[in-house]
Amino acid sequence: MDLNQINYFLHLADALNFTEAARRCGVSQPSLTKAIRKLEDELGGPLLYRDGKDTRLTTLGREVQVEFMRLEKGVQNVRELAENSVRGRRRVLNLGVASTIAPAAISGFLTHAMRELPTIEINVHALQPGEGANEVLSGKYDGCFLPQAPKQNFKLAVQSLYSERLMLAFAETHPLASQNLVSPQQMAEQPYMDRLNCEFHSQIVAYFMDRDILMHPRFSSEREDWVQQMVQSGNAVCIMPERSAYLPGIVTRPVDGLDLVREVVFVVVSGSGNPMELRQLFEMSSKFNWD
Repeated sequence: MDLNQINYFLHLADALNFTEAARRCGVSQPSLTKAIRKLEDELGGPLLYRDGKDTRLTTLGREVQVEFMRLEKGVQNVRELAENSVRGRRRVLNLGVASTIAPAAISGFLTHAMRELPTIEINVHALQPGEGANEVLSGKYDGCFLPQAPKQNFKLAVQSLYSERLMLAFAETHPLASQNLVSPQQMAEQPYMDRLNCEFHSQIVAYFMDRDILMHPRFSSEREDWVQQMVQSGNAVCIMPERSAYLPGIVTRPVDGLDLVREVVFVVVSGSGNPMELRQLFEMSSKFNWD
């Protein structure tokens, strides 16, 4: 097995077309086909179903694709390490952050990390709905900050950062701001803003249904900034994690009987194949004072 075979297969797995994959790799189609056949012989099983135009990955092919993406990332890390060492450049880390996680806590940690690790440069990416641990495994992101731990996977290293309750958020001038605890009946009387990307959406709905309360959201949005703008203006209330309110003038109060807590985690690929700087960042996250 060589790096060319890995490159050929990754292009083929993406294009699912031998002609297009050969074009991307800059080789003839027979050469690419021969390399894939040789790879299948070495691995002991087919990587693709070849049904005319309906080319698709087998189960083995999908698993190999993930591992090859990790290998490709490792090779890229080696090249970057050598280039950074020779030219004195910084290590660039691409980190994904779920849109529902408050910027303040994460930005405070990253500021601390850049101060302690002057050889790194950090690119922060907003995760799209559905993105998470799989994008770490594929190498799209070096690490991700997620609102809950992914399913257990020996290929992932998961560091718990902090926990936070889900609470009712509203403007500080709202009449409910004078209370220490809000009843579900009181909440149901308010114009409600639905956070469509909330990880606990179904549990919140179940909470009200168990109390024979039917919530009719007056507003809804996938964007946290729009949600908080509506709440800040006093036009709506919403359920959000207690640390997530970042606009001034928003306060939070617990809702009676709503006992939902989420655990924010930092996820990277496990093992020693990660860049040294990423391993240092992961270790630093376990010692940082998240409170």
